Parts: sequence; C-alpha cells; structure tokens
Amino acid sequence: MVLPAWAQTLDVPSPKISTLQTVRDRGFLICGATNPLPGFAQQDADGKWSGFDVDLCRGIAAAVFGDPDKIEFRSLRGEARFAWLQTGAVDVLTRNGAWSQQRDTLYGANFVAPTFFDGQAFMVPQSLGIVSAYELDNVSVCVIDSGDELERMEEFFFTNQATYSEVVYEDAADLAIAYRAGLCQAVSATGRQLQAIRRGLPEPATNRILPEHISKELLGPVVRTGDDQWFEIVRWTIYTLINAEELGVTSLNIDSLAATRTTGVRRLLGLDGDFGTALGLSPKFMSNVVRAIGNYAELYDRHFGPQTGAALLRGQNALWSNGGLLYAPPIN
Repeated sequence: MVLPAWAQTLDVPSPKISTLQTVRDRGFLICGATNPLPGFAQQDADGKWSGFDVDLCRGIAAAVFGDPDKIEFRSLRGEARFAWLQTGAVDVLTRNGAWSQQRDTLYGANFVAPTFFDGQAFMVPQSLGIVSAYELDNVSVCVIDSGDELERMEEFFFTNQATYSEVVYEDAADLAIAYRAGLCQAVSATGRQLQAIRRGLPEPATNRILPEHISKELLGPVVRTGDDQWFEIVRWTIYTLINAEELGVTSLNIDSLAATRTTGVRRLLGLDGDFGTALGLSPKFMSNVVRAIGNYAELYDRHFGPQTGAALLRGQNALWSNGGLLYAPPIN
C-alpha cells in the first residue's frame, strides 16, 4: 500500500505526552473518518470538507481551542484507520466502522459514545405506497452478498412469511446503479448507505427509507486507548450537543441566555460551576461547542434535514424524551 504524503513523515506521539497537549502544541486538531459518505463527509470542488463527521471535529476543536476552524480533516479510505490513530496521524476518528466488541477491544482504540444509531433497512420508491418494511411482499430486493446483510434479510422475510427475490451484488456502489435502473423494487443496506444512494438519485424525495431496522449499528468517535483525559474531552463534547438540545440551547439563542435562572442551562454555559478545568479545558468549553456548531438537532438538521432534498427522519437518533435513543448524563 502506498502511503499518502501526510503519512510518510509521521511523528509517533510519546505515551508520556497527553493527546490534549500534543494537539495544543501542534495548534490544530487532526480528525479522520472512514471513506467519504454524503451527509457525513464530502468534499466540494475546492477540496473543502463538510458533513456530520466534519462538524463533530469542529465541535471538538471548539472545546479545545474555542475555535472550530483549527482542524485538519482526513478521509481514511479503505480498511486502514486504526493504525493512523495509534501512530498519531489522527487525534480522533469521528466516524469509523460500526461499534463492535472486537473493534472496541483489539485494536488499541476505544469508542467514545454513540453519535448516530443505524442499522440495515429498506428503501423503496414512493410509488409503491409502502410505508413499513412489514408491508414488503412479492418484491425484488437489491442487496450486497456480504453474508450478514443477506442473511439478515433472508431471516426478516422468513419470519414475516413474505415472498421476495434477491438481486445480489458484490459492492455497495452496484446497489445505487441497479436500484436507479429499476433492476429491483427495493434495496436493503445500512441506513447511512441508503441515504447516500437516495441523495444521489435525480429525485430523492420520491424514494422512502422505511423506518424499521433489521440490525443494530452504533457509530461514534474513536480515540486511542490509554488517554482517559482525551477520551472524556471527546465524550463530553458529544454529551454537550445532546444536553444542549434537551435544555433548548441553540447556536441562535445561546447569547441571549446569560440571565437565565435554569440550573442546567447555566452550568452548560459555564455561568455556574466549573466543569471544564478538570478536563484541562475552559470553564466555558460547552458554550463554545454549541456556539460553534449548534446542538445535536441543529447538527442533524444541517446534514440530514429537508434542505438537503432528502430528509432523513431522526427515528432512533431522536432524544430519549422524544422516543429515540439519544441520552446524555446531566451536567452536575
């Protein structure tokens, strides 16, 4: 494998130097993510990165520096990613493969907290009039011959006593081509893959990602093992986004809340208590995060909302109080 230019002169960080200190000495944060994926990480014609993953990186930079633009973003295409993290080529992976026991324990890396709940699902044209996966019957379905995805789909249809035919492909890129050409009536893949396929269609809104998941996948930032301080910094950046949504604090109203008497809001803004110094951060690090990228709802809507032309319902990614799975410890 030919190493990219940025990886050919790596300085492996000393285990005695914390990641926070390394980042501060360098003057900017280096983030990576697995493969470009529309909505999560994409480059424009000028080479500028944007997406959910990139904004998470900007949020961590805001926590550390008070400046969300002190970042360098790298797409780690293919399977190589843990080694880049271990060698110091990146400080954090804002999106890796789905969280699993092996990935969390065998490769010198720790998953921090979920930022996106996903799973295998189905997408169909709106013209079919289907609104639930349990309505699928007598349909042809494009799917990757990866073993797990194919087996899960077979089990789903067997359990529901529905008929279907498989249209099997080797690579995810084939799914988009086949579905667009009408070679199958439905396509089954992870929700994020379906969203990427949908966004690439001429009329995304005429296709529906059905709400049911037939597997569970958790996505979230990954850091090197052995640096508890950095682990907590990244984790509380994520928790800040979730708590801010729950408390109603947004990037638009944050500056108008200085006189609030709500305890949780005052703590998040750094007006009461000091929840940053123990992490090596400013007492106002949480307000810096929200001011820079907004709360979780703002982040989600920016990259998966109606303005993208392919709105993705929050579903499991809604707050726990709204029927979702997003939950963060309180600030106290």
